Formats: sequence, C-alpha cells, structure tokens
Amino acid sequence: MHISLTPELEYKIKAKVESGLYNNASEVIREALRFMEQNQELIHELKLQRLRMDVAKGAEQAEAGIFSDRSVEDILSSLNQQD
Repeated sequence: MHISLTPELEYKIKAKVESGLYNNASEVIREALRFMEQNQELIHELKLQRLRMDVAKGAEQAEAGIFSDRSVEDILSSLNQQD
C-alpha cells in the first residue's frame, strides 16, 4: 500500500521515530490508527459538539439579522473540507 502525506505529517512521523518511541513509520501509523479506532465515539461526540456550537452561533446571528451571501453549495463545500 502506498499513501501520500503532507510534509507536515511526514515531519511528525519522523519526529516520533527519532524520539525512540517507535522503531519505524509503520509503527507510528499503526498506533495512530489504533488510537483513532479506540476513540471513534469521543471523536464523533466532539465533532457533534462543534456542529451544535456552530448552529447556535448561526441562530444567534440570524436572530440579530446577520446573514451570509454565500450559497448553500459553497457552505457545504467548506464544511466538507474541514473533515
């Protein structure tokens, strides 16, 4: 399997290996995936909490008469890029 990483992610992986905590990049990736799987519910709850905060902020702005000129497609596109 071949994966592409940003330079920042490559740097972080190399730093973990160089710290001596891991023998190679594969160990770092495996540990990150295990952590992600173990904390999937927490991650989901944090994302949901963020969404609720954003919706509340939007509702407050709407009540104050503050609206966006952006299209629904533009808003959805920017939301998808955040994930």
